[in-house]
Amino acid sequence: MAENFLERDLKEVEKIVLAQIEEVNRRGLTRKDVDPRKKFHLDTCKIAFHKDRVDAWRRGEKVAPITMDMALTQKCTYACVFCYANLQQHPSSPAGWEVYENLLNDAVEIGHKKGEGIKAISLVSDGESTLSPHFYKFIMKGVENGIDMAVGTNGLALKKEELPALIDALTYLRFNFDAAEPEAYCQIMGTNKEAYKRVIENIRECVRLKKEQNSKVTIGMQMVLLPQYADQVIPLALLSKDLGVDYFVIKHCSDDEKGSLGVDYSWYKSDIANKLLHTAESLSTEEFSVQAKWSKLKTGRDRIYSKCYAPPLFLQISGSGVVAPCGSFFNPAYSKYHIGDIKQQRFKDIWASDRYWEVMNSLHSDKFDAKTQCATLCLQDKLWARIIHFHLQ
Repeated sequence: MAENFLERDLKEVEKIVLAQIEEVNRRGLTRKDVDPRKKFHLDTCKIAFHKDRVDAWRRGEKVAPITMDMALTQKCTYACVFCYANLQQHPSSPAGWEVYENLLNDAVEIGHKKGEGIKAISLVSDGESTLSPHFYKFIMKGVENGIDMAVGTNGLALKKEELPALIDALTYLRFNFDAAEPEAYCQIMGTNKEAYKRVIENIRECVRLKKEQNSKVTIGMQMVLLPQYADQVIPLALLSKDLGVDYFVIKHCSDDEKGSLGVDYSWYKSDIANKLLHTAESLSTEEFSVQAKWSKLKTGRDRIYSKCYAPPLFLQISGSGVVAPCGSFFNPAYSKYHIGDIKQQRFKDIWASDRYWEVMNSLHSDKFDAKTQCATLCLQDKLWARIIHFHLQ
């Protein structure tokens, strides 16, 4: 009978972790002379490169988001135990190509002045975008329009014949991969061992193509860490290194304001978690980086601020087509924060509407409290801090 990786005693898991740490140190696999963030830093944002737009926002001008996270569907063939999207379900509502073509054209047309439209789009939201029939066409059209395009995926549905063009088109390709052991992978990500094998093959092929085509794409693997399977961190770091990806990143699990996923945020600050993650980072080499997202792992559940200023510069669109300030509000229960739907209205008209700016402004009004009304550790959390820095300066 297969071991249940999700119902083990935490002390048992931590005992395994300590043994793994001792083993990689004994084998001489850890290095203290390598800075895992020398080539790229995965725990920050690029707002400092967009001072003109931040200044325009400060003056009260209607600015376009610098970047936008979205999905082309809410469908997914996996059932990950940590998935926040499970809390945000809408009825399935696929859109035709014209909707997405218009969106990409509108993305570069909007802004406070010419040439200041949306700079980047990442397909990393509440669905597996590779399942959309428009996935590859969407990427290529975005690149044609001058937008940096990126993808986060479980990697299962990637088509081998499309990979050469995809590798050349993307700025980054991130595989969501939560365990090195096949059985653990299946239990945590809600899939089967055939999927595990196929995704491994797809990662290897993407790495091969990157080298063959001398592509600038960054290929990485991401783990959403929960204490129940902390013993997968080091094996997964070693597997990522073996596969030849550029990085392996370990992040927290986001929960909603009700704590529906039951995440124990105190564990992320524990001595064992600290030792584990620092050891994982020490597996980095000059060509391969392991990074923990310390800023949020150490933040814990509670915010230090009540007002949110970030969404005008970092927007999100659900795979359902709903435009909202952030993914926390995709669920129909938060319809008062829904700004529009790209299936029903052009995105440029949604952006220019009074409704768009009313919702954005409401998030830093006296009627809103991010401490009690938002999900934990959202995507915009770090951007908020940077915006406040600019604002105060």
